[in-house]
Amino acid sequence: MSYFDAASSAPLHPVARQALQASLDEGWADPARLYREGRRARLLLDAAREAAAEAVGCRPDELVFTSSGTRAVHAATAGALAGRRRVGRHLIVSAVEHSSVLHSAQAHLADGGTVSEVPVLRTGAVSPAAYAEALRPDTALACLQSANHEVGTEQPVAAVADACRAAGVPLLVDAAQSLPWGPVQADWSLLTGSAHKWGGPAGVGLLAVRKGVRYAPQGPTDERESGRAPGFENIPGIVAAAAALRAVRAQAAAESARLRELTDLIRARVPELVPDVQVVGDPVHRLPHLLTFSCLHVDGETLLHELDRADFSVSSGSSCTSSTLTPSHVLKAMGVLSEGNVRVSLPLGTPAEEVDRFLEVLPRTVAAVREKLGSAGPASPVSVLGDDLVVDTLGRRCPIPVIELAKVIDDVPVGGTVRVLSDDEAARLDIPAWCEMRGQEYVGEEPADRGTAYVVRRLAP
Repeated sequence: MSYFDAASSAPLHPVARQALQASLDEGWADPARLYREGRRARLLLDAAREAAAEAVGCRPDELVFTSSGTRAVHAATAGALAGRRRVGRHLIVSAVEHSSVLHSAQAHLADGGTVSEVPVLRTGAVSPAAYAEALRPDTALACLQSANHEVGTEQPVAAVADACRAAGVPLLVDAAQSLPWGPVQADWSLLTGSAHKWGGPAGVGLLAVRKGVRYAPQGPTDERESGRAPGFENIPGIVAAAAALRAVRAQAAAESARLRELTDLIRARVPELVPDVQVVGDPVHRLPHLLTFSCLHVDGETLLHELDRADFSVSSGSSCTSSTLTPSHVLKAMGVLSEGNVRVSLPLGTPAEEVDRFLEVLPRTVAAVREKLGSAGPASPVSVLGDDLVVDTLGRRCPIPVIELAKVIDDVPVGGTVRVLSDDEAARLDIPAWCEMRGQEYVGEEPADRGTAYVVRRLAP
């Protein structure tokens, strides 16, 4: 089985496994106690903190361990907002942040705060100028991920950090995806990470708060972890997490170059091997191991199942694989194709032969899914309105609206239009993307009795 979903969770690093097993025997006691077993546990915890702080680029007394990366984000957001409440209650996030950041923003909004969401370019990166414009006198906290978890695009954290520093606003960086590859080279104020993203065990996160940043922990606190992460420390997990981070950093330079070559190969070959594919994300300023592409006329869930049957584990931001039937907020913010979306994120040590096999399997897998979808199910009702066609795909989900549009576009004269009626949120992204890829004009959307009418004008003869 070829596991290509390290961005979700990386396989446990062998060094982490060894450290975990050793610390289960040595680190079970209460590190706050003065007897021998407690002192031994404290030594393990302190050593892990020093190793993690060195990897992050902060002082050991600025870093605490939490029960997850999500918990670290929630604690960082709430604590920083509370610490600067006298300044104001304005929070800034980018439109492509991890859901943990966006959920914190929603909670802040529900509590009476204000939130500004900075849009991104088509590459998935924010504009530093646009981010700087969002800063206000009452801004309490700004948040920006170091690199995107779905498309791999690196954010201009250093430029944004400079703007925040000039405005006197602390910047929280979610560095979960980038920490395996190196420290965040920017003047950040708070930083979070998640151990299972770099080959550590699940259930361990880290939170770093620079000295001088106003921070007020929220909720009940105790003496553990400087009062910022209450509860008994998971010392075996923490030791394993720190050991894994140190180990992957030692491999980072060589593996980064090697994996970038492999993902560059996939980025170049997939559009050559598979028709109607859109590779998304920044082609240069991106994580070395991650890429995302979307395939027209493909049901994402079916494609992922078929790839799984071919022994490839990949993930997707397509609405076709979502329980909410809405496209990924990242793809939506970027304005790119969402149907048939595939994210490939290669773990350390991925053999080149597995990538070659993926490139061999993918074209025929996509072709088989397209053939099945193109012939399966009844055709959508079509009505004629002058030189226009109206295609009713109400109640039919991604990728059916685009498939039905492609079937009838040649039935209207050049200059005529097709109105696709759809109540699928993905159509708002996928129909304009189809037009761009096929050389047709996307006119826009119009209200309809049910759903929305997406209007396409035929340009190509």
